[in-house]
Amino acid sequence: MPLRRRGLLFILSSPSGTGKTTVARKLMDSDGGLDLSVSVTTRPMRPGEVEGRDYFFTDRANFAAMEQAGAFLEWAEVFGNCYATPHAHIAEGLAAGRDFLFDIDWQGAQQLRARMGPDVVSVFLLPPAIATLETRLRGRGTDSEQVIAGRMARARAEISHWDAYDYVVVNDDIDRCFGTVCTILAAERLRRTRQTGLASFAAELMRDPLAVTGPSD
Repeated sequence: MPLRRRGLLFILSSPSGTGKTTVARKLMDSDGGLDLSVSVTTRPMRPGEVEGRDYFFTDRANFAAMEQAGAFLEWAEVFGNCYATPHAHIAEGLAAGRDFLFDIDWQGAQQLRARMGPDVVSVFLLPPAIATLETRLRGRGTDSEQVIAGRMARARAEISHWDAYDYVVVNDDIDRCFGTVCTILAAERLRRTRQTGLASFAAELMRDPLAVTGPSD
């Protein structure tokens, strides 16, 4: 019989170009037990994005008001735009055994850890080499030299926080990296401390029927 389980907050972080978005999408496609945490952002909507699916889009004034009202579990400013995790349904979902996937940076991960403690499982993805990361960024063909230089500087700064994470995975092969992340998620779901129905289940297994019915004649 399946045991009751408390959900978890599964964080994926990495420098831009390391494959975090690809791994996150593969997780969402393959694991029906994961809900994607949709962030609130002040950045403009891009072509093809959908309100409520990709982000909740808002302006800076409303974002600031929400932050002051305590509506966010975490927030950060990245390249001039603000991103935040709305608190609304997270606590209720955890109690119901739902798992949430977070695609956030190290600042958000630290804030989420401070607020949600043992509910958080964090994974940091590293590129196999810094040159590989730059090649991937240039391969996109969408950024100027100035933007690429800024992303590389930010990448080095983000990498310096690798030791604040529970797990660190080098993405030298996307399929192998994805498999490792899946293994981490499966193991964390099985942690004894998350099995809220385990104590009563074990107690029932240890119960002596003779202590209830008495010895037979």
